Amino acid sequence: MSGPFGALDAAASGASMASRWMGVLGHNLANINTVTSTDSDPFRSKFLVLAENSGGKGVQIQEVVAASGDAPLRYDPDHPLANEDGMVQGPIVDTAGQMSDLIIASRHYQLNLQVVKAAEEAYQAALGIGRS
Repeated sequence: MSGPFGALDAAASGASMASRWMGVLGHNLANINTVTSTDSDPFRSKFLVLAENSGGKGVQIQEVVAASGDAPLRYDPDHPLANEDGMVQGPIVDTAGQMSDLIIASRHYQLNLQVVKAAEEAYQAALGIGRS
């Protein structure tokens, strides 16, 4: 991290990424009860793919990818989307994993904001050096 504001650059990109991560996780968790017909695409939880920013100054979101795998089927013959066998499909969301990631993303966001605050205080103190 070169330059006088390297810590701020890295922490700001980390906080921005964590904020986006929490948004994606919230969207995934909001869809844990989404049901679709068996002939349509199920809701698939999304994941962020990250990469290092050019010059090593933090992180950037490279892409957002959807979970793979088969949707869980559930017998619910009274549901309006049920097929002729009474089956509907649920979402592809690991609720426990998403909740764990949400805790990690929240802490990541908080810690990056603490770094921003500490760097800002250090820069303010440095500006005050030599003043009488």
